[in-house]
Amino acid sequence: MFGYYLQLALRSFGRNKVLTALMVLTIAVGIGATMTTLGLYFVLSGDPIPHKSARLFYPQLEPRTLGKDATLDADPLQQLSRYDAEELLRQKRGDRQALMSAGSVTVQPGGNAAQPFRAMTRYTSADFFAMFDVPLRSGSAWSAAEDEARAQVAVIDRKLANRLFGTEDAVGRQLHLPQGAFQVVGVLGDWAPTPRFYDLTSRRYGGDEQILLPFSTSRALRLDTQGSMSCWGISPDDAEGNRGLNAPCGWLQYWVELDSPQKAAAYLKYLTDYSDAQRANGRFERPTNVRLHDVMGWLDHNRIVPNDVRLQMWLAFGFLLVCMVNTVSLLLAKFLRRSGEIGIRRSLGASRTDIFKQCLTEAGVIGLVGGGVGLGFAAVGLWLIRQQPDPYAKLAQMDGTTLWLTFVLAIVVSTVAGLLPAWRAMRIPPALQLKAQ
Repeated sequence: MFGYYLQLALRSFGRNKVLTALMVLTIAVGIGATMTTLGLYFVLSGDPIPHKSARLFYPQLEPRTLGKDATLDADPLQQLSRYDAEELLRQKRGDRQALMSAGSVTVQPGGNAAQPFRAMTRYTSADFFAMFDVPLRSGSAWSAAEDEARAQVAVIDRKLANRLFGTEDAVGRQLHLPQGAFQVVGVLGDWAPTPRFYDLTSRRYGGDEQILLPFSTSRALRLDTQGSMSCWGISPDDAEGNRGLNAPCGWLQYWVELDSPQKAAAYLKYLTDYSDAQRANGRFERPTNVRLHDVMGWLDHNRIVPNDVRLQMWLAFGFLLVCMVNTVSLLLAKFLRRSGEIGIRRSLGASRTDIFKQCLTEAGVIGLVGGGVGLGFAAVGLWLIRQQPDPYAKLAQMDGTTLWLTFVLAIVVSTVAGLLPAWRAMRIPPALQLKAQ
């Protein structure tokens, strides 16, 4: 019967081309606007490391002094101080752990004509690569022993390797900085988690690092750092200032890998005990306030999706609702204009259910065609977003989820819109229509 209903729907489209085109366009515009914003929302709110996100945790401590506004801070400090980060790293209570900070260095390429340039850098510890499954095109990461020795080693990305060394293998070559020469021990493969969950303080989207260096080496050479910093006291008067070991400033990100819920619970208890011990030693003043977020929890805590994207998505759904109401009116007019045809079908033995199914099939086909046109509108909408200067704009891409969801949403919307018109059509009294004929 479905084939027969489909055939009737196609004949109806041919008899009412303008009205059918108007309904298709109405649904397509609503679907296009909705899928443009929904597609962007999916990209920005997705799991950046789905196979490990439940095993990676971001610890938080509260090292700040009491102060007059202490009661206003419900959440602990977002980043760790250098002392706490290095102490947690030294105690190694997780399966893996890594501290890190963003920075930049001046690269001095070989050759007299080559000009120095700045490169985005990440200072971190050896477990960073294994924790986040960072792919290496060639070579390897540095070791924990090289961390402790403050070795001048580096892992660089593929583009920088090509820029500095061409087609030659970069592993074993020298990366020259004003602070000295670094041996390249590895070259990164393609790795660009979205969003940059491991550091939400500098750039949340894009801006991938070109160079990775040992954190211990960066502090020994006093390399430039980037990102936010929160201080609650006066830093010691030394060369490193706010980034010194005992500076009262939070500026480091810290991650730990724990492969079971039991280990996560034990680590949270460890953070509590650590905080209590630091308070007993006089370093911490505020009451114990620790957190341990997994990847998705940390993203939610930081409201990773921009507010304007959320607002645009809800406005698009509101617009889709308006389009659906308009489609209801158009379908109602279309079906009631065919009262005579429906009356004849009823007199020939078609039941109310048959009429209802026929009308819903016609509404579903309109939605399917509207979804195809709406997909084109969504592609144009995403292209327009990519032209914007926002840091996340380049991520607005059409993917498989957006593709199939467009058609599903279009069919659902048109079918729901067709419920009332189909119900009204099936209740048309056949006797009155035959008498009028």
